[in-house]
Amino acid sequence: MTSRERIILAAECLIAERGQAVPLRDIAAAAGQRNNSAIQYHFGSRDGLIEAVVELRLATLEVRRLELLAEQVGSGAGVHGLLEALVVPMFELSAQHGINHYARFLEQIHTHPAVTDASNLESDRRTSVRVIMQRLDDEMTALAPRLRVHRLRALPTMLFALLADHERAVESGRVAASEVGAWAEIIDMLAGALTAPVSDRAPIR
Repeated sequence: MTSRERIILAAECLIAERGQAVPLRDIAAAAGQRNNSAIQYHFGSRDGLIEAVVELRLATLEVRRLELLAEQVGSGAGVHGLLEALVVPMFELSAQHGINHYARFLEQIHTHPAVTDASNLESDRRTSVRVIMQRLDDEMTALAPRLRVHRLRALPTMLFALLADHERAVESGRVAASEVGAWAEIIDMLAGALTAPVSDRAPIR
C-alpha cells in the first residue's frame, strides 16, 4: 500500500469517528507518516483529501450501481428498485469488501462539496446517481414538482444517517453486515419518506 493510500484510509476512519475537523497531523500519524506535510504534498488540502476518499469509494459504487440498473431494464423497478440500486452497493462495501467506516464518514461530511447535488449530478464518474435520481423523480409524479425536489434533496441526508446507524450496529455486533433484512428495512424507510402522502397541513405545494 502506498503512502497516499494509507493516508486516504486513515482519513476515512478518523473523520468518521471524530468529524471533519480532526487535525491533519493526527491523520498523518495514523497513516504512519512522520512528515506532517505529507497530506499537503499528496492532496493539497483537507478538502482535497476528503474528495480523494469519496472518489476512492465511488470507483466501486459506480460499477455496482450500473450493474444493478442494467439488471432492472424492462422490469419496472419502481421506487424500491431504484433505491436498491442506490443503497445495496453501500451495504456491500462492508459485507463484501470489509469497508467499515465509509457511511459514518459520509454522515460527517454530508454538507461538503464532494457530495453535494452538483458533484453527484454533474460528474461523468457518477452517472448511476444521476440516472437513479432522475428515475426516482419520474416515479414520484403523484407529488408536486417542488415537493419532489425537496424530498430528493433530503434523500442523501437521510441515507447517510441511516447507513451510519447501520454501520455502528454492525460494529457493536447488534446486526450482521450481510443481514439483508436490515438492508430492506432501511430501503423501506427511504421509500416511505420519498412517497409519503401530503398531509392537509403540509406547506409545500
